[in-house]
Amino acid sequence: MSALAVEGLVKRYGSVEALKGVDLEVGEGELFGLLGPNGAGKSTLVKISVGLVRATKGRAEVAGARAGSRAARAKIGYLAELFRFPGWYTADEVLILHQRLAGSPGGAAERNRLLELVALADARDRRVSDMSKGMQQRLGVAQALVGSPRMLLLDEPTSALDPAGRRIVREVLENLRDEGVSVLLNSHLLSEIELVCDRVAILRAGEVVAAGSPAELSRPRGVELETGEGTRTIDGATREDVPRLVAEAVAAGRQVFGARVLTSTLEDTYLEAVGDEVS
Repeated sequence: MSALAVEGLVKRYGSVEALKGVDLEVGEGELFGLLGPNGAGKSTLVKISVGLVRATKGRAEVAGARAGSRAARAKIGYLAELFRFPGWYTADEVLILHQRLAGSPGGAAERNRLLELVALADARDRRVSDMSKGMQQRLGVAQALVGSPRMLLLDEPTSALDPAGRRIVREVLENLRDEGVSVLLNSHLLSEIELVCDRVAILRAGEVVAAGSPAELSRPRGVELETGEGTRTIDGATREDVPRLVAEAVAAGRQVFGARVLTSTLEDTYLEAVGDEVS
């Protein structure tokens, strides 16, 4: 059973079609990245999956239960892109509130574990209003994990984080994957998606225009050969061509100092897929 299954998903807002028949599947224990410019339909897809928005057509299921149903909601954790906690609450009080909302019996032990997980153990009694944006973002990740959900949906969870904060969240997500938790990560940070996600889908104007693992989405761009005569690129060459290219260079009397296989990055693939649209 898939952690999240979306089939033929359509969402219309009046004359605007935000999603145009999207098919997508997130496996158990999989980190799945969602990419695309503003208006591509990413947040609409996430909101349908958590039950905040109703689809016009198609289906979305969480672990076999209809998205938005009580059974589906009991299995998910969610962090919205634009969230706000009461400024007078402490970090501990925010988690207490969400334990009550989620019906979690975890108590103080769960709160301690989650605050430790997002590097906020020393800030448990600090008010939200006294926290930096990065600390609030990490607290948001902690609240999404209340009740040990099996499916986590995160909408731009690292947008306000510095590199150290992004590393903390990345490590949290990798640990969750090891525990079998599935994650749908909606982000503009291609480098983060490339580092942490098992598979990626790129949306444009409500449609999936590319999907696969980061390695599958990269394309060979040739081989760079460094010899005593300088560096040159052999377009169209692949990893399998490297031994032959080196042997030919040596046979021609050239000194070979290195060979490097060139591939496109996820950013290259993204820009090819979405064209000139600005995020």
